[in-house]
Amino acid sequence: MDSAPAPTGIESTVDPLAGQPILRVERDGCRFTLLGTAHVSQASVDAVRALAERERFDAVAVELCEPRFRSLREPNQLAKLDLFRVVKEGKVGLVAANLALSAYQRRLAKQLGIEPGAEMRAAIEAAESEGKALWRIDRDVGTTLRRTYTAVGWWQRIKLMSGLLASLLVDEQVDADEIEKLKQGDMLESTFAEFASRSERLYGALIDERDRYMAARLREAAAREGSSEVLAVVGAGHLAGLSGYLRDSDEPPETTVSRLDALPPPGRWGTWIAIAIAALVIGGFAWGFARGVDVGTELLLVWVLATGGLGAIGCALAGGHPLSVIAAFLSSPLTPLHPLLSSGTVSALVEVTLRRPTVADFDRLKDDVGTVGGWWRNRVSRVLLNFFLTSTGTAIGVYIAGWRMLQALFD
Repeated sequence: MDSAPAPTGIESTVDPLAGQPILRVERDGCRFTLLGTAHVSQASVDAVRALAERERFDAVAVELCEPRFRSLREPNQLAKLDLFRVVKEGKVGLVAANLALSAYQRRLAKQLGIEPGAEMRAAIEAAESEGKALWRIDRDVGTTLRRTYTAVGWWQRIKLMSGLLASLLVDEQVDADEIEKLKQGDMLESTFAEFASRSERLYGALIDERDRYMAARLREAAAREGSSEVLAVVGAGHLAGLSGYLRDSDEPPETTVSRLDALPPPGRWGTWIAIAIAALVIGGFAWGFARGVDVGTELLLVWVLATGGLGAIGCALAGGHPLSVIAAFLSSPLTPLHPLLSSGTVSALVEVTLRRPTVADFDRLKDDVGTVGGWWRNRVSRVLLNFFLTSTGTAIGVYIAGWRMLQALFD
């Protein structure tokens, strides 16, 4: 690790690069200057600008993927969101995760007076002002979240979703310890605070895989463009891992990128559980009617009322349109029998069709999701609530009705 020498002359008494974490790694004929930054520090912004001014680089790389880069450059990008398509393609969780990241960043900006990611913006501006190539080297945030989710067990998934929910609904100050961790860590890790430090598998998908990925992307881009001097601006928490993989990895960079870009296959356990539930329900109906029409009718009625009723209640709690509530009631008894269908999807699609979000809803979205009441006022966030609460109600109904079937089986 090194730092640039202090400037001479009387115009400045403080060197912006003094004490800043800088590593230089030479690989394949290219020297990579890695600047570790804190995502909430004006000192990091000043260091980026100073390093870009003092040294000549062929390209500037930033710890951003394309979606996060667009979000940084276009704060109103959410206004272009096709909510109907989001629900239909099953990307509600991804949108909610991105809203959690935005809500967390907004809290930090309000508390500290500096927008998280300002150092990345400074690097982008430096590259553009000098006409240098700008590389976005981080892995797509959607891929990272999906791989992170599938890397851990069901209990960690519950904790991860709890952290997501807290980031969305809590509007209190970020404590000092969390800010200090952020200065040495990673924005995604800090959004789901404390998880990475407690789970090796979560850390692997959320941090270590991205270190490998960014190192490979740097090597790949440098070879493609024939660069000899590259500045890479990354969070301080990535500096050690990134430099190590950049220096020592023997795997071809194209192979690394392809492997870490691949979405994990759907878990077989989830499919088998869905099949088992469907078999149990259908078998329970068959067994009930075999014992008598009254028994079968009772089990069928319990199933419809438990799943349909609780699914409809969930939709109603989300402030759903009356027709969305009816759609939730009608679909909830059927969707648990099909692993690819969700009552939340059905009701949310009806909701977004009947209550199309306006431009004003999208404009206010980032502010509205920062408060609990705002989730119900905004038509965009209310569709997301519709999806989650309807699905949750149906799931509870499945367990209640399934337990009643098991009781009847052993009566």
